[in-house]
Amino acid sequence: MKILFWGTPDFATPPLRALLGEGFDVVGVVTQPDRPRGRSRSQLDPSPVKQVALAEGLPVLQPEKPRGDAFMDEVRALAPDLSVVVAYGHILPKAVIDLPPRGTLNIHASLLPLLRGADPIRAAIRQGFAHTGVAIMRMVPALDAGPVLHTLQTPIADDETYGELTERLSELGALALMEALALMATGTLHEQPQDDALATYAPKTEREHARIDWTRPAEDVARAIRAYDPRPGAFGALRGADVKLFGARAVPTEERPDVTTGEVIALGPQGMDVKCGEDAVRVLYAQPAGRPRLSVADWARGRGVELGDVFSGPPAEVVT
Repeated sequence: MKILFWGTPDFATPPLRALLGEGFDVVGVVTQPDRPRGRSRSQLDPSPVKQVALAEGLPVLQPEKPRGDAFMDEVRALAPDLSVVVAYGHILPKAVIDLPPRGTLNIHASLLPLLRGADPIRAAIRQGFAHTGVAIMRMVPALDAGPVLHTLQTPIADDETYGELTERLSELGALALMEALALMATGTLHEQPQDDALATYAPKTEREHARIDWTRPAEDVARAIRAYDPRPGAFGALRGADVKLFGARAVPTEERPDVTTGEVIALGPQGMDVKCGEDAVRVLYAQPAGRPRLSVADWARGRGVELGDVFSGPPAEVVT
């Protein structure tokens, strides 16, 4: 079976490597165009998926958008039997989805129909899910609404960050894809339509979503900080400048009328405790603007933060 692979970021590389490692005939890769980096924006960076493809000698297509007669002719020339899409970054038109005789499969990082959309991993952490997983779905024009072919589930650890969970789910997605293709080959794969009434959504993260709302309970604040670690970094405003915070967990604290939400109520080698709407959150690392991530203890020694300081700023819009 000839497979055309679609993907762009690091998350998509384990499934591509799994296809190649298991001997599937990957006839080509579609990925987003090289992007400029650095202050001069003069150097172009290939996507992680393109780097794997070039190392394996695979044909690479990089359209600005996956449409148009010229692009469709390039895809037809590869003659794929099946397309596999993993975090490609563009919505595919119906003509592209339907072009391979065996259709187009997608690896989605949630247990559909929960958390359809662009950012299911962060949403699962922010919303306090005890578990999540990956779904192998047959693509249709509607957003993440196609029938589910196979799923694998995994627990979310209490202290797990977005970066850690993303890495685990990318490997789990590779395994789920291999299992789904094996079932397809034996004719034992059963497609399960999604119940649209149970669908929830995880929209793309905007910067303001990562602004910390200190009026929320400490458990919510800690989850928000973990959901944006390592990027874009949950942040709060202190002394007129935004500071990204990492390594958070909720800690119980006595309610005191003289303490305001966002106030630093403890500071030492154990980290920094910041008062929330209920209890406090203990933060281990900070990243002031223009500086690398450092321990809160080192930040305090440089007088970047002191006991009694108050983080301020408008509350974040809750990601649902």
